[in-house]
Amino acid sequence: MKKILLLLVSLWYLNTIQSQVVYSDNFNQGINNTTFPPSYTTSLVSENLRINGNGTANAYAALSYGLHNNGTLTNINISGNNKFYIKAKGTNSPNLRIDLQDNLNYLTNLNASTISLTTSYQIFEIDFSGKFQDGGYGGSPCTTTTAPCNVNSASIKNLILFVNAAGGGYNGTIDIDWISFGAPLETINSPHKILYNQVGYFVGKNKIINITSNSSFTGINYEVKNTSNNVLLSGTTAASTLWTDAQQHVASIDVSSINTPGQYTITTNSDQITFTVGNNIYEDLANKAFKYYYFNRASTEITTTHGGAWARPTGIPDTNVLVHSSAANSNRPTGTVISSPKGWYDAGDYNKYIVNSGISTYTLLAAFEQYKPYYQTKNFNIPESTNTLPDILDEVCWNLDWMLTMQDKVSGGGDGGVYHKLTELNFSGIMMPSAYNSTRYVVSKSTSAALNFAAVTAIASRIYAAYPTQKPGYSATLLAASREAYTWAKNNPSVYFTNPSGVSTGEYGDGYVGDEFQWAAIELFITTNENQYKNDININALNGSVPSWPNTGTLGLMSISHNMASIGIQINVPTFNAKLITTANQIRTAVNSSAMKISMSPTDYVWGSNGTTANQVMILINAYEITNDNTYLEAAYTATDYLLGRNGVAKCFVTGYGSNTVLAPHHRISEADNIALPIPGMLAGGPHSNASNSETCTYIGNNNATEYSDTWCSYATNEVTINWNAPLVYITNALQYYQNQAVLSTPDNLKPSNNLVLYPNPTDNEINIERNSEFNSNMDITIYDMQGRTVTKKTLKNGETKINIESLLKGVYFVKVSSEEYIGTKKIIKK
Repeated sequence: MKKILLLLVSLWYLNTIQSQVVYSDNFNQGINNTTFPPSYTTSLVSENLRINGNGTANAYAALSYGLHNNGTLTNINISGNNKFYIKAKGTNSPNLRIDLQDNLNYLTNLNASTISLTTSYQIFEIDFSGKFQDGGYGGSPCTTTTAPCNVNSASIKNLILFVNAAGGGYNGTIDIDWISFGAPLETINSPHKILYNQVGYFVGKNKIINITSNSSFTGINYEVKNTSNNVLLSGTTAASTLWTDAQQHVASIDVSSINTPGQYTITTNSDQITFTVGNNIYEDLANKAFKYYYFNRASTEITTTHGGAWARPTGIPDTNVLVHSSAANSNRPTGTVISSPKGWYDAGDYNKYIVNSGISTYTLLAAFEQYKPYYQTKNFNIPESTNTLPDILDEVCWNLDWMLTMQDKVSGGGDGGVYHKLTELNFSGIMMPSAYNSTRYVVSKSTSAALNFAAVTAIASRIYAAYPTQKPGYSATLLAASREAYTWAKNNPSVYFTNPSGVSTGEYGDGYVGDEFQWAAIELFITTNENQYKNDININALNGSVPSWPNTGTLGLMSISHNMASIGIQINVPTFNAKLITTANQIRTAVNSSAMKISMSPTDYVWGSNGTTANQVMILINAYEITNDNTYLEAAYTATDYLLGRNGVAKCFVTGYGSNTVLAPHHRISEADNIALPIPGMLAGGPHSNASNSETCTYIGNNNATEYSDTWCSYATNEVTINWNAPLVYITNALQYYQNQAVLSTPDNLKPSNNLVLYPNPTDNEINIERNSEFNSNMDITIYDMQGRTVTKKTLKNGETKINIESLLKGVYFVKVSSEEYIGTKKIIKK
């Protein structure tokens, strides 16, 4: 017979006996103490609390469970033991967010606690330590002006449940077997957990799923079913291997043979998840990852048209910036006012740093330079989307324009040096840009800033040279600025930056700039073809390491490999490529041989470890570009899974995506905007083995791969930055691009044709197919856009030759034509 336990004990006793049950409900007494909105019903079924959703719930439709003693509402004191336990399951993969409400109606909503349910019962532990704060998001006495407000852990009266929180619309059934505070009602064994790419897997690519446990196992039985409940795969995993990074025991399941787009479930004896297979898996995520830069724009409003729910007023214009004493000279004495608007906020803070801006801007420009046709027609819904410059270049201009203002130009009486950063003196509190009013400064010139600036403006100059009508004179301006900065750096080769007295914001200090010298010289040589820069290039100064803001030499290697046609006669390109290939080989080996099939080594769990993963994948992609060896590309697809859920904390590290997504990034705008969900598309920093040495937060675990906290508190693991998102943009768009090419490839049962003729091209509203011996009967027509999406399908019967494309937007498309034996693909332009 189940019983309701209610033990009200003193704080002293709770501190003495931490494992004591404080309160529990087994739902066997016929007492249903829940209130719910019309979109839900609750009932007691087989001594369980059942929640039924009809699919009409609005976002944040709340169900309230009142704590009680045999039906009499009561408040409980959990101040000595803040752990909550729940045994639950649910259909249709619901996320269940659980907040605690005190006797004054304050809610623990500042740092949300969310669990992901499967169709099998699981026991979850939620530690509310450090979470007793109300963010003032509405629904309680706490307001935006008084937040954060304390929640009284000594007087908790309600559980507040949100199914799929901001998404709403839950249609399904949740069963809760029991709840308890203080200790679980059943022994929590070490259940097997399924780790997978929560965004999805591509048709025709590797698909790895991991089974993990806290203890070793000899083999786990599994089944994979489609939506018709047909078993497609079944078997038993190999014996587990210890993954030391997380101290988890791991086995892998290869489901690569599943290549029909759709949803599939994989079930073990203790867990079940649903995964997706498709052709456009990364398209939306890749777009949102790039759109993050628009949301992080300084000196402008974010409009509803382009920002949706995350619209915000303008703030931090940076038109009256002071020259700090550390940056002063006779041309610009201390206190001189300059204008330095635009740019992107660097990370979770509102400052702008040349060094970090440099690698971020380069990575986006490199993505465009290497995949130009792909990006030329991509519309990211930014204010400039209606002009004739590719959107990616419009967005990069916003930051380049700011970077140009950070140079003390020779033409203005300066020396060509570049200020290291534009900043306030100390980090601001949690506020929106429109509420920000701190004094801003440009601080100290540095060699690293000058070289980052020189490299980026050099690559930008050669890219924007192709758009003289859209950006008249811009390429020349960028190149002149690059030359000046490089000259200043050669004359000042060891001006290493440290924060001057009174300034405590991000330092980005770098005591070795040999790699930056190589990067800048390479970019200037590729752009100008001048010997003065070629003579400064020294292959022995490049080690091919994974890029990061203090290690930029490999960026130059990437540029060399993709510009070999124009510079190959003058330098030995294969020797430079070999440096990059050596690093790619190490990464590929790690992916193929590690227990988790990931690229990370034990030393990679640094601040911004997810940025490390993304840059490792970028190296693999470049190695594939150089060698055309598909094993590099296969490793790139597999390694990317780590960022999207196949990791030690089962978290999709990109906001807005996955069944267990990042909800509380260290990002001032997302924290202060009173919108429950953060801006989508942001890559969190990720596990950091030394995070607890710099901050006091609650982490999922204490091993390399598990020291992570999805809280605002954790700047060391949950901050977002422009330099981590840049490689995320690069890799997700590149991998989607390669998938698009695979979609357009020739099926095995058809012969490729070189005789397909389409006309006119470019065209306005209609294209004609010239029939010949290969295309003389019925023809299947499929038209794809540059992202590989199908936009038109039809069949032309024998004799028909015309295809109407009047409904298509202007842009570049691929037309695939299949007859009984032949297939052909041609690119067309819709005017």
